[in-house]
Amino acid sequence: MSQKATKAAVVKKPAGKRKAANGYKLPDPIPLGEIIRNVRKKEWQIGPSIGAGGFGEIYAASDVSDSPRKKGTLPYVVKIEPHGNGPLFVEMHFYMKVAKPEQIEEWKKLKNLKSLGMPCYLGSGSHEYNGQKYRFIVMDRYGKDLWSLFIQNKRVFTIPTVLRVGLQIIDVLQYIHSKMYVHADIKGGNLLLGLKRGTENQVYLVDFGLASHYSQKEYKPDPKRAHNGTIEYTSRDAHVGVPTRRGDLEILAYNMLQWLASKLPWENNLSDPVHVHQQKTKYMDNIPELMKKCFPKTTPPAALVKYFEYVASLTYDQDPDYKWCQKLLETGLKDCKCSLEGKLDFSGKGTVKRGSPKKTNSTGPSCDGETNISDNKPLPRRKVNVTQKQNQAKQHKADISDSNSSAESDDDEVCNYKKKEKSSNANKKVKTKSVYGWRDCPSAIASNVNRAGEYKRKSNDKQHITKKQRKMNG
Repeated sequence: MSQKATKAAVVKKPAGKRKAANGYKLPDPIPLGEIIRNVRKKEWQIGPSIGAGGFGEIYAASDVSDSPRKKGTLPYVVKIEPHGNGPLFVEMHFYMKVAKPEQIEEWKKLKNLKSLGMPCYLGSGSHEYNGQKYRFIVMDRYGKDLWSLFIQNKRVFTIPTVLRVGLQIIDVLQYIHSKMYVHADIKGGNLLLGLKRGTENQVYLVDFGLASHYSQKEYKPDPKRAHNGTIEYTSRDAHVGVPTRRGDLEILAYNMLQWLASKLPWENNLSDPVHVHQQKTKYMDNIPELMKKCFPKTTPPAALVKYFEYVASLTYDQDPDYKWCQKLLETGLKDCKCSLEGKLDFSGKGTVKRGSPKKTNSTGPSCDGETNISDNKPLPRRKVNVTQKQNQAKQHKADISDSNSSAESDDDEVCNYKKKEKSSNANKKVKTKSVYGWRDCPSAIASNVNRAGEYKRKSNDKQHITKKQRKMNG
């Protein structure tokens, strides 16, 4: 064999185009610093790649017109996919129709919301690189996703955190449903924490690649769209290819169940979507059995059980009662003695361990480590009769007025107070007697107290001095 033939034999074929696991083409890597322009000629500078999905790649980015300091933080993301793919096209047009900043602000004012976990549309367009055409969309950059936090926290979240996240997602679902769309792919990987200051406890629902108009007329299964979404959370309607609003609420229910119970009953056979659909149908027809399966040795939160029962009762074209669902989750938070807008705690502190009965303690810490109102209550005093209480109240008033006009010493005040109390109750029979400490002294009540034995007037003027000190001072 000749030398030329030998060289030809060892020449390697050029690598093919990158593909995602689902078969979609992935874009060639865009170089750092590449400038792209949206349809309004606004320029964005590409930063490092921060992730790749099933349809495209995501890059950190900055606004070319921003100051150098803000550019360094890369506060935006650019999602890019080849023109031959379809999901980003769907997502881009969804954002253009319903996610403009002014639309979201108008909804927040209408519903009196401080925040809403709906990403804003910042721009989109086409870009050509190395002879290949891409489409892109620009959005705000967000923080960690809930799935990575779930894995990091040994596959369990606290009850208050789950209920608070549920409240926030229902807000977003109500918004997109009002625009005649459903999300259809709610999951931990598509739920991101805010990155800007003040949004750290706000969850944002992203990735609208499967968003579509929901069915309002005939319930007509579509085999081409059957099992769309992430199989473990896909709703029963989505399993037969029908997008519905109750389907979004059902997907959220499966997420909340997994966050609390660690695992869903059908997770062992996710490769068979028909089997998963059958399992979901079976358990949604028997909610108590589902809860028993997921919480074999613990009591499931009542709010979660009622939420599942409500979702199971909805018809495919029924308007969900979002307010009722939120009231239900709010009641669950109150049962935990937790505030509605507290911190989202992903540390796992206070999590009820699986396999052990849930213990409740009305005076102990709440289930996410927050302090109950009852934790700081002082111990009750011994009972006294009504007459004694009235005399004590009168005496307190007299002593307070005396303390404002006189400068008696601390020791003299305490002694005088005890003498007056003794003389006022000398002719009365008292069954029980209150125990008083230095904090109960009238001068302590009427003044600002720093510590035992040291009292100051409210006006912060001269301290009390003893009679001996007066004589020494002349």
